[in-house]
Amino acid sequence: MRKPTRKDLIKLSIALALYLLFLIWVKSWLGLIIIPFIIDNYTTKFIPWGWWKNSKNRLLRNVMSWVDALVFALVAVYFVNQFFFQNYVIPTSSLEKSLLVGDYLFVSKANYGPRKPNTPLSMPLTQHTLPTGGKSYIDAIQWDYERVAGFEDIELGDIVVFNYPAGDTATTNPQIIDYYKECYLIGAERYPNTPPMDSLSIERQRAIYDLYYAAGSEYIEENKHIYGEKLWRPVDRRENYVKRCVGLPGDVLQIKDKQIYLNGKITKEPDNVQFNYWVQLKANIPERLRHELGISKKDINDGNCGKGLLCLPLTNAVRDKLASYTKIVASIEPFKNPNDYTYPLNANYKWTADNYGPVWIPKRGESIQLTLENLPIYERPIAVYEGNKLQVKDGKIYINDKESNSYTFKMDYYWMMGDNRHNSADSRYWGFVPEDHIVGKPLFIWLSLDEDRGWFDGKIRWNRLFRSVGNYK
Repeated sequence: MRKPTRKDLIKLSIALALYLLFLIWVKSWLGLIIIPFIIDNYTTKFIPWGWWKNSKNRLLRNVMSWVDALVFALVAVYFVNQFFFQNYVIPTSSLEKSLLVGDYLFVSKANYGPRKPNTPLSMPLTQHTLPTGGKSYIDAIQWDYERVAGFEDIELGDIVVFNYPAGDTATTNPQIIDYYKECYLIGAERYPNTPPMDSLSIERQRAIYDLYYAAGSEYIEENKHIYGEKLWRPVDRRENYVKRCVGLPGDVLQIKDKQIYLNGKITKEPDNVQFNYWVQLKANIPERLRHELGISKKDINDGNCGKGLLCLPLTNAVRDKLASYTKIVASIEPFKNPNDYTYPLNANYKWTADNYGPVWIPKRGESIQLTLENLPIYERPIAVYEGNKLQVKDGKIYINDKESNSYTFKMDYYWMMGDNRHNSADSRYWGFVPEDHIVGKPLFIWLSLDEDRGWFDGKIRWNRLFRSVGNYK
């Protein structure tokens, strides 16, 4: 046992102070059991942590030095990603033009407060699947939801990274992310002669929607050779999504003719909000003009309807600019969004992405009167997110086997939407985002790559590097 030097004691004091501050922050006193090992590492060296360094076997020293470095790197990455920050890349156009495909975000977990992991045993730098296939986590040990105090609360207009709420169930091959929608679509196809919902009672409508889901789920189960295995994912292993918060707990949200209203008042929109337009062309849009207006090749390819007709997502400014090129554009008309399976899927509300609600966003500690009419909106938060047994029998609602006509929520919920309104899978399609699904707050863009350009042709968007991801207010 060696005698510690003054330098050792200084290092120990700094390490202990930082570690104790961390334990106070996360309120995890179980971590105190690590302190004797920290003391030993800096002072007595009773445990031979670096035993291999004194070995005469050169190969052993080389191999163990790599193992030591790898283990340290994995532990450090896991710790930093879990409690402080992680990288996130924008994969889709749902937030354009605020965030672009290829933007790499620095996402802070400390701002809203990091969560205690649901699945603590997992491989760092993976979400749910290993590069070689198979789960990247062990779900034998799962912890309940807890969140460390953050520096701020989610505000209206914040861009937020969160786990996809409807991602609790998925299939493996091919991976179906929106499992519930797939079930309803399959079930509806298997019962094409269903009477019009408007002609049926609420109880009968519910029975038919239950039949659709059961039939679709059964079909997927019977066709594993097509869909692969069905699996359930814990909250922290569901897909990461990034959207803008447009509704806070306790708000009443409604969308009228594409405009969001909160508590009956019109809300401010982001400057770069986009909607789809039908664009009739006289000639192809030149590449130079396309880059200038921020219209990607994917926008052109996905929106091409033939004979010069395009369906393009455009901001007001880009729409007006494009319309001014009269030698290229014949006309620009608004896109009318049809009913496209909005949330909740098991209700006959006839809401669309452009005309939706009103819907009350649940708030922790507040109650709502439950009826068969509004139950489809709130049954997923009650049954899935908050873990209650919910049943409907003989037209009555039962929660945990007790007849109930009201429910008090245990968590806060948020309404998230993309700025690219007609090209965003968001709360209009899968509902509320519970507080236990919140991952973190993007602070800035540290890299941005344009998928339409090569490395020697402006692939790096230099003007976006280290740009703040701020609130539009």
